[in-house]
Amino acid sequence: MGPADLGRLQLLLQLLVWLSPGGPAVAEINDESSLPGWFQPLLPRGTPPGALLPGPPSPGGPSGTPLAIGITFPAPPPDLLRDGLFVTDYFTRTPRKLNAFRSFTSIELFHFRIPEDTVAAVWNLITFKEQGGTFGDHCPDRSITVYFRSGAPPVINPLHTHFPRDTAVPGSFALTLTWTLPNRTTGVFNITSPLPGDWFLAAHLPREQGKISVKGLAEDCQYLFQPQLIVQRLVGIGVLYPGYTTEHALSPHNRSLLYKVFIPSYTSRVLVQLRNCQGANQSGAGCPLWLKARGKAPPLHNSTGVDCRDQAPCRLALDLPFWQTWYYLLVEKELGAAGGVKFQLAVQLKDCARAGLTHALLQLPSSSLNMPHSFGSPGGVPPSPLNGSSAPAAPPTASEHCWPIRPTLRNELDTFSVHFYIFFGPNVSVPPDRPATFAISLLPVLDSGGTLSLELRLNVSSLRGENATVFACLNHEVPLALEENSSVSCETELLAGFLLSINATAPLTRLRIPYPQTGSWYLSLRSLCTSDHGLEPCGNITAEVYLRTYLSPCIDDCGPYGQCKLLRTNNYLYAACECKAGWNGWGCTDNAEAFSYGFQLLSTLLLCLSNLMFLPPVVIAVRSNYLLEAAVYIFTMFFSTFYHACDQPGIVVFCIMDYDVLQFCDFLGSLMSVWVTVIAMARLQPVIKQVLYLLGAMLLSMALQLDRHGLWNLLGPSLFALGIMAVAWTARGIRRRHCYPPTWQRWTFYLLPGALIAASAVLLYAFVETEENYFYIHSIWHMLIAGSVGFLLPPQAKADGFASPLPRRKGCGYQLCINEQEELGLVDPSAGASITSVCTS
Repeated sequence: MGPADLGRLQLLLQLLVWLSPGGPAVAEINDESSLPGWFQPLLPRGTPPGALLPGPPSPGGPSGTPLAIGITFPAPPPDLLRDGLFVTDYFTRTPRKLNAFRSFTSIELFHFRIPEDTVAAVWNLITFKEQGGTFGDHCPDRSITVYFRSGAPPVINPLHTHFPRDTAVPGSFALTLTWTLPNRTTGVFNITSPLPGDWFLAAHLPREQGKISVKGLAEDCQYLFQPQLIVQRLVGIGVLYPGYTTEHALSPHNRSLLYKVFIPSYTSRVLVQLRNCQGANQSGAGCPLWLKARGKAPPLHNSTGVDCRDQAPCRLALDLPFWQTWYYLLVEKELGAAGGVKFQLAVQLKDCARAGLTHALLQLPSSSLNMPHSFGSPGGVPPSPLNGSSAPAAPPTASEHCWPIRPTLRNELDTFSVHFYIFFGPNVSVPPDRPATFAISLLPVLDSGGTLSLELRLNVSSLRGENATVFACLNHEVPLALEENSSVSCETELLAGFLLSINATAPLTRLRIPYPQTGSWYLSLRSLCTSDHGLEPCGNITAEVYLRTYLSPCIDDCGPYGQCKLLRTNNYLYAACECKAGWNGWGCTDNAEAFSYGFQLLSTLLLCLSNLMFLPPVVIAVRSNYLLEAAVYIFTMFFSTFYHACDQPGIVVFCIMDYDVLQFCDFLGSLMSVWVTVIAMARLQPVIKQVLYLLGAMLLSMALQLDRHGLWNLLGPSLFALGIMAVAWTARGIRRRHCYPPTWQRWTFYLLPGALIAASAVLLYAFVETEENYFYIHSIWHMLIAGSVGFLLPPQAKADGFASPLPRRKGCGYQLCINEQEELGLVDPSAGASITSVCTS
């Protein structure tokens, strides 16, 4: 049974324990301060958490929404377990190998989707070690960090580097796994009432030292990570229809009832009323019920709510609700309240999109609201006139205005390359008496892997000398454009957006959001003038603003010291920067460990000029009549020089051709240099030597095409050539009855120093070279390899029976004899002159 099978078995056992009666309770975290150290949200230093999360607070987010953490599945309320119908769904992902963190390109990203009406979710995080295809019991314990975020991939910063300017960092949560067994560990992440939709998990190992290991030299320890998700969703939640009053009853053995209502677009206010409360054992004034509401997911214990004992009828008002989403209402009895309770519920919406639309919405709820139909409404009467529901209640009166929202035109240029154009733009006019609001739509899943950028530039001449400021509020899912003249806030009790401002002193501002949440984003522009009394509406000044909004893969294409890479996990695409030359950060803008220009120039010259050490071996080979070997050394010197000039991480780079071609030729030249040197030392017959040269070139080209960094690409040809040389030297020694090479000077001054130099080069390459010392260690490797070639290359061959050319075979068969004089017509056949013939076989 493999590790993945063991993980699935463990998860099923946990599920059986949870489904059994009397399941354990779940500890909930009510605020951020009570989170353990390993579970704190990753927020930029010195920034209030509330200002970083546009849209609704995520479960367990910085705004204080509770998060359930435990080792078993979180248990829903007991009354829901008795009366509700639950469906359990199971999702799993294939185990993947984790990598040490260097940048976001080195993490493993997992994508899940939680369905609507989910009341509990648990991630089972399985991690196990492998070494050589078996369990890695002897592998060291390395901590594993897992990040969670709803709606988009998490923006993580484990190295605490600096983000680019004008970048907003969304919050996420981190969970560190520790090892409980020698070769495996399991962690559990529980959430009560999670937000539906996309959820992303990112996992990685801690950063390690930059040792460059030779592939295949040792069995590496692999750390495999497999997340599994179980969700439990409630089926048949009662649906409330706006404008209708329905009757409900809470039985004595139940403590709560759950309902939901659909909120359409352009809804500025929701009012929920609970009235005519009648309890069998009701004593005192008021109704012994709590009324709570939450968007997108069932309410939690600290969701927005009202105690109905303090007012009659009980009213719960929600300003600026989320658009095009379900709102969940929870009616809950007070602790200690006994007996059943009967009550009436009414939901009223204020739609400010067009005048006269409110009454139409109340009269035709299912058609006008474009609301999905419900297949059941336990605890309430279906809202139909035939069922005796009361007449639609009058909508709440409010003085807020709902300004028109201008759409944007989406122009897709490439993957994560989208420009949003405004009709009759890009210059927009901001009237003095009302805000200008624009909608930006990001497609689900497809657009969350890029970076949303916003640029605002004020035309100072349009202010006509007034001290005016244009405020911009970018918010997710609902526009925040309030009526108060002096309001510059971009947040409410449940919403937090991004507030920007431009004026004559600072006419330009930018905002960049990596991995934005998908859906509708709303940008509201408002101009206010500064006076002695503070901010107030401007007179007849219409500010003109240049607006540019676009979606790009990376921030500024990662700059000159980074490369923007498009990554894929299953069918999900996302982009991230891979930095070089010591630069770090999300956009490769953190230069705390960056290489200076002088260091980059020095390292490039060192790696390139160290290849000139091949000039002495070339001269020695030419003088010894090893012309073919000299050509190989020249090839190696040329391509190694220009490959390292093109392989530099900084800006000191020079490429004469494609990088892949240079790399292939450099590797091939290096291996061929070793191959021809050892074959030349064997002193074989010329024909055999040429055949081995050609065969080695073809086989080495094939091996490099298969794997350029494999250990056996270097050891295989070297060992094979050494074997041929050993056989040749042994045969020559046996024939001569003397050790070969015969002189002690050859051994002492050439072979032994050359072998020691080559062995030192191999040891440096395999065990000493790291990313920090690569520039000078690899340069030393170049000089040592070239020096060993100069020592090991044999002198010019002398006449020798073993190395002499193959004897010419005598011709067999007939000979063709040609009389040259006869062919020229100079000889009389009748004369007795001698005939000189040329015979050829």
